[in-house]
Amino acid sequence: MSSNTEIATEADTKEGMDLFGRYLSVWVALAIVAGVALGQLAPAVPEALSRFEYAQVSIPIAILIWAMIFPMMAQVDFSAVVGVRKEPKGLAITTIVNWLIKPFSMFAIAWFFLMVVFEPLIAPQLAREYLAGAILLGAAPCTAMVFVWSYLTKGDAAYTLVQVSLNDIIMLFAFAPIVVFLLGISDIQVPWDTVILSVVLYIVIPLTAGYLTRHALIARRGQQWYDEVFMKRLGPVTPAALIVTLVLLFAFQGEVILENPLHIALIAVPLIIQTVLVFFIAYGWAKVWKVRHCIAAPGAMIGASNFFELAVAAAIALFGLQSGAALATVVGVLVEVPLMLMLVRIANRTRGHFPA
Repeated sequence: MSSNTEIATEADTKEGMDLFGRYLSVWVALAIVAGVALGQLAPAVPEALSRFEYAQVSIPIAILIWAMIFPMMAQVDFSAVVGVRKEPKGLAITTIVNWLIKPFSMFAIAWFFLMVVFEPLIAPQLAREYLAGAILLGAAPCTAMVFVWSYLTKGDAAYTLVQVSLNDIIMLFAFAPIVVFLLGISDIQVPWDTVILSVVLYIVIPLTAGYLTRHALIARRGQQWYDEVFMKRLGPVTPAALIVTLVLLFAFQGEVILENPLHIALIAVPLIIQTVLVFFIAYGWAKVWKVRHCIAAPGAMIGASNFFELAVAAAIALFGLQSGAALATVVGVLVEVPLMLMLVRIANRTRGHFPA
C-alpha cells in the first residue's frame, strides 16, 4: 500500500510541473556552461552589454528581469487578502516565519559557514559577497513557485493565494529595511537609495503593472479568459527570460567560476541547511497548532523557497553582474527545485499527522 502511495506521489509530482519546472536545475546547469563558454569564447558580447547602463542598472538585464517577474505579479489577486480572517493561524505562521525568522536564520547560517567554517577556502572579500547574496535570498520568500508546491501537496489553492498576496504586500515595505540591516551588521555597506531603487524597479513597478493588467483584462474579457488564455500565453515568458539572464550572468562570472569551481558547492551548503530548517520550523509549528495539512504544507513551502528572481535582480543592482552576491543568488536557483521536490514528498507522506 505504501509503495502504491509513493508511486502516486511521484506521478502527481511529474504531472504537476511543466518540463521547465521539473528540470529547472538541469537548465540552470546548462545555462552556467553556456554562459561561461560565451564569456570565454566571445568576450565582446558581455563587454558590449555592460555599456548599456543607467544609474548602475544594466538595461538589458533589467528588461529580462521584468520579463521574469511580471507574469508572477500578474497572477496575484490582491482582493484575496480579505481572506486573512479565514483560519488566521496559517497566516500567522507564514508571516512570522517569512519575516521574523527566515531572513535572520539565513544570515546566521550563511555567516557561520562562509565566514567561519569555509574561511580557509574563500577569500574574505569574496565570502562577504557570497554572504550578501544569501541575505538577499533570505529576505525574499517565494511568490510564484509556491502555487506549484501547493498543487503538488494538494494545498488549498484559495488560501495559498491569500498567503502569497499578503506576502507580496509585506515585501513592499519589509524587504529594503531587512536587507540594509543585515548587510550593515555583515559590514557590507550599501546606500539606501540604491536599495530603494531596486525595490521600485523589481517589486513596485512589476507589482503595479501586474495589478493594472489583471484588473483591466478581467474587466474586459472575464476571469476565465484571463486564467485560461492570457496567463497560459504569458507563462513561457518567465522561464525564457530566466535562462537568458543566467547565460548573460555567467558570461560575466566565467573567470570567477573557472578559478573557484569549488565555491558553488560551498555556497550551496548553507542554502540547503536553511531551506530544510525553515520548512520544518513552519511545518512543525503548524502541526503543533493543529493547522490543516492543505494550509500547513503550502505555508511551509513559502518560507522554505525563495523569490530568486528578485534576489538575482537585487544582487545585480546592488553589487554588479560580476559580483559574488549575484553568483550566490544563482546557486540558490540551482539547488532549490530538487530540495523543494524532496520537501513536497515529505509533506505528502506526513499528511496523516495533520487534521483532515
